[in-house]
Amino acid sequence: MSALAALLRLELHPHLEGLQRSQPGLPDGRVCADFPDNPLAFARVGLYSSAFATVHLRESFMQRTKTESWPAIESSRLEVLLAQDEATVEAAQRLRYDIFAHEMGANIAGHDGRDIDRYDAFCRHLVVRDKHSGEIVGTYRLTTQAAAEANGGWYSASEFDLSRIENILPKAVELGRACVHADYRSGSTISLLWMGLTQFMKLNHLDYMIGCGSVAMADGGHEAASLFRYIEQHHYAPEEYRVFPKHPLPLDELRQDLPVAPPPLLKGYLRAGVWICGEPHWDQDFKTADMLVMMPMWRIHPRYAKHFVR
Repeated sequence: MSALAALLRLELHPHLEGLQRSQPGLPDGRVCADFPDNPLAFARVGLYSSAFATVHLRESFMQRTKTESWPAIESSRLEVLLAQDEATVEAAQRLRYDIFAHEMGANIAGHDGRDIDRYDAFCRHLVVRDKHSGEIVGTYRLTTQAAAEANGGWYSASEFDLSRIENILPKAVELGRACVHADYRSGSTISLLWMGLTQFMKLNHLDYMIGCGSVAMADGGHEAASLFRYIEQHHYAPEEYRVFPKHPLPLDELRQDLPVAPPPLLKGYLRAGVWICGEPHWDQDFKTADMLVMMPMWRIHPRYAKHFVR
């Protein structure tokens, strides 16, 4: 049984017992006996919906967050923390929707002004908060192996064939839905996110960071193709870490000789020492070219390690 399945069984057990007592036709112990290793599959028992699992799983994660030894990571104006309540998660989702749908024009289905998908309930949400206004101004969504197992896979696996890096995934955290409010897109905000990320990895004994670095395709993809060709020469992963896009950007049909600066988040990744693991995936909903980035923590540039790793 996975650790996450065990956690969810413990969280749901009192509720399952109560419902068993109200179902006289159900033999004692059936729910626990039939509870599978994948906690989402418990719906086949016929007692609970996936929505119930979502609520209790998130409550479990929030409760666990409160007991973790999370150090103070802050500047004079900003602080970075793991979301500990539903309101903070919702604020991060609203920030995501504002940036992805309104600013970038992504074709995403919002709910109550929030960007929500099936991964959210199983992930941890790292946020940067303005200490004066209380506003959430930056966020990363963090997925671990346990969360990926519970949700049926990694987000990156929806865009790339990850076969060659499967061996590192149990010790990896996946970054997703990364965004920063337009008024806070400075080095200090991104540095705080990275400091929070490295603390999360340290607390959870993780050795690798993976995620999708996105490049806008407002020009049809020429800048993205040109940037990839530059990255291929300077930041490409060794062959054993290569991934393969499921909907490749048609590089041969695009210009590849434009002078292009990477977007701020990707630029920060490259400076810190990440590898790009393969050719770009064309995300038609977000209108971006996505490149799988990977950072073994031993590769982080010393200049950045002294600031990010505590």
